[in-house]
Order: sequence, then structure tokens, then C-alpha cells
Amino acid sequence: MSSLSIVVPCFNEEETLVKGIERILGIASPDLRLEIIIVDDCSRDASLSIARDIAAKHPEVRVLHHEVNHGKGAALRTGFQAAAFEFVAVQDADLEYDPRELLALLKPLAEGAADMVVGSRFQSAGCHRVLYFWHSMGNQFLTLLSNMFTDLNLTDMETCYKVFRREVIQAIPIEEDRFGFEPEIVAKASIRRLRIYEMGISYHGRTYEEGKKIGWRDGFRALFCILRYNAPTGVPAVQALYKIYTAAVAFLWIVVFEGIARLAGLPPDLRTGAASAATAALTLMVAMPLLGGNLGARVLFAISVAVSAVAAIGLATVLPWAALWVWPLGVALSWKVAQSRLRQA
Repeated sequence: MSSLSIVVPCFNEEETLVKGIERILGIASPDLRLEIIIVDDCSRDASLSIARDIAAKHPEVRVLHHEVNHGKGAALRTGFQAAAFEFVAVQDADLEYDPRELLALLKPLAEGAADMVVGSRFQSAGCHRVLYFWHSMGNQFLTLLSNMFTDLNLTDMETCYKVFRREVIQAIPIEEDRFGFEPEIVAKASIRRLRIYEMGISYHGRTYEEGKKIGWRDGFRALFCILRYNAPTGVPAVQALYKIYTAAVAFLWIVVFEGIARLAGLPPDLRTGAASAATAALTLMVAMPLLGGNLGARVLFAISVAVSAVAAIGLATVLPWAALWVWPLGVALSWKVAQSRLRQA
């Protein structure tokens, strides 16, 4: 007999919560024990009281509550750590996904073939509600970009349906508080070389008038998360392109700052030095978030960037234009140093 913990992040879902939980309870059987963990993320409607009423009637339902609204990722982080059963699944509190399809997603896990199974909305012949074209294009673009960095061939990175072995998901630190959880967990699963399977699912999407919450800001956050969680440790080919891109951006900025310094009337021996220092500060400000919470990688990157800037400033007094080339090469080397530190972590 298998056992499944289903984490249900909930924020202002009073209209759908009861029916959604009833659907989940309906997949229980003599061969499948269920634990349903509703994580109320400080809902402003009656969701919390409804969830507690459900829990009072069904012993397999537990309710956790956030005093402050943080987002879906934070709710999942709370739920994952509270899960006690063999496998752990994500189920939204709305009615967009059919819990009966979790039974099929469980099979590769129960058979010992997978560590993580993803349900794809773009790989199924099942029922799909026809809605937003540009949302669909955005999802496929983000999946493509994620695949380029992870070297996976997923068709739906942003899907809600992800099922894990409990020991696997509880060993992965979740940093994103909102919808950035999706690219984050795929990146970290790839880095850990998890055995990932993907299966087609149906999708009954809802409109914004019906309560859909994800927006265009979350799309830009997803882009940032793909870079943040993959850039330091991604596949070699993408890493090489990323280093070239980083060096090119550094070169562009130092030329821009050189021009500003020239307009400011600084003498030639100070212009490149000032441009190098300004570019170093900008690079640290932009790049540090991409290194995540690894203090060692951040410190090594900061030191490497500082050394590159000092070298460029020192060379600027003798060969100003040669200093322009020293700096971007130093940035690329700094990424390599930080990447090595992340791989050791």
C-alpha cells in the first residue's frame, strides 16, 4: 500500500476549497493512504475557517496557517516540511487540476523508477479549457529557457502537478516565496540529478475573474529564477555562452562609464580606473542574487571582482585601453571561481 501527502497552498479560495478537497478525498482507496495538508497563506476571506471545518470532519486533513501572506512557494515550503507520508504532491486549492490524475503520476514513483514526476498540460490528449494564447506562449518560452540551462526536455516546467519522494523534496531548500518555486525546483532537481519523469494531464484553467492569481510580474520573476538557480551550475555549453554574455555586458558598461568619466572631464589616467570601479559596483549589485544564499560563493565572487577591478585600475595608469579588456575577462573568471565553490557545496 502506498501513502501520499498532498500539500494544498490556499489563498482566498473560499469558492472552490470544499469541492477541491472533496475531489482529493475521492482518490483514497485501500491501496492508497492520504494525508492532506492545507496551508492557508493568510487568506482574507473565509478560507481558513472552511479549511478547519473540513479538518474537523476528516482526520486525514491537517490545516497549517501563515500569520502573514508570503506566497505559494512559502506555503509549499511549510507543507513539504510537515509531510509525513512516502510521497508528496502539490495540488492547488482551485479546480484547475484533476486529483484523479495523481494516481497515474504516482506509478513511476511507486515502481522505484522516478524521484520526481511532472504532469504536463502540453503533452496530453485529455480535456483542456481554451484560454489565454500569450500565457501559453509564455509558459512554453520559460520551459524552453529552463531546458536550455538544465539540459532537460520537459514540456511544461510551470505546471502545478509535481510529485516527489518525501525524502527528496524535504532535502531541497525552497527559497522562493511566490510562483518562482516552479523554475527553482526544476533547477535544483536537475542539479541533484534526480530521476525525472513527465506524463500528460488534463487542464481546466480559470480566468482572472474566476480567481487566477499569476501575473506578468511572476513571468519576469521566473526569468530571474531560471538565471539565479541555473547560471552558476548549468550545462557547460550554456555556461560558456553565459560567461561570454557577462563579459560582453561588463565591457559595454565599462565603455559607458568611460564615456561618462570623459564627459566629466577626468584626466585619462583616472577615467578607466573610475569606470572599472563603477562597473565593479554594478556587477556586484546585479550578480550577487544569482549566487543564491551560498555565502562562500558570494565572498569568492566579490573578492575576484575586486581583484579584477584593482588590476584594471592599476593598468589604467599605463595602458588605459588594455584595462578595458582586463576587466571583462576578470568578470568571466570570477564567475568560474564562484561556480566551482557552488559545485563543492
